[in-house]
Amino acid sequence: MSKILKYLCAVLISLIIVIALALGVTYSSHDIPVLNYHQINDTDFDALTLSSSEFAAQMKDLYEEGYTTLTPDQLLADLHGNNLPPKPVLITFDDGYEDNYRNAYPILEKYHFNATIFLISNLIGQDHYLNWNEIKDMQQHQITFEGHTFSHPFLSKETDENVLKKELLDSKEDLEKHLGYRIDYLAYPYGDYNAHVMEEVQKYGYRAAFTVHLGDDTSKDNPYALPRVPIFQAYTHTFLRFWLSLHFPTLMNDIQTEKLRLFAQHEN
Repeated sequence: MSKILKYLCAVLISLIIVIALALGVTYSSHDIPVLNYHQINDTDFDALTLSSSEFAAQMKDLYEEGYTTLTPDQLLADLHGNNLPPKPVLITFDDGYEDNYRNAYPILEKYHFNATIFLISNLIGQDHYLNWNEIKDMQQHQITFEGHTFSHPFLSKETDENVLKKELLDSKEDLEKHLGYRIDYLAYPYGDYNAHVMEEVQKYGYRAAFTVHLGDDTSKDNPYALPRVPIFQAYTHTFLRFWLSLHFPTLMNDIQTEKLRLFAQHEN
């Protein structure tokens, strides 16, 4: 990192801390960031697709800052009072895209990071999605797999209990049959859920579920509505947005909420 860039980062960090203190934002070493990625490739240019070089830069930063990657089991145990490793982080991917194996997996291996991929059971083996051979390979090398429903619906809009059962339980059992272990965690498609969906998730034996609400995980969080830190590709300053969201998720969430409020106010 150049001296100029280090200086600018130092200035920015100081500014963010001043703003955070002014807004009463606090950071606790017991807050655990859960990073949320989707696709990692250099061909799909959209918000949910991070370039390989950008993903590599973010993983390099985590490594150089001394972060320790967790499994979901470790996260849940840590939230219940177990001793935390230094600078814990959980790295997650939604949907189970094939480029997670081709592009993200070698980078994760380079830094000896583990990660969790939430699979849409009906799409395994389809074009652009992971197949079972790729999943089995990663499973043997620090990558865990959990549930992301059968077909990726808006769960809060499902009124048929049989459909909810298929999305939540049947997909869970299918993954368990292939992976050989119990599926304990769910990522809500689109981050969409309501009180009834949470009840069904708990009823079908999941221990926790993840949203896309921006924030770190703490012992005060409902285990069936755990926040994450969504990482999006931006037109500019993607790495800076990643860094700020990693270190100041509450502040970044407040800024995003205010931007949406002002936009809605302007539209009206």
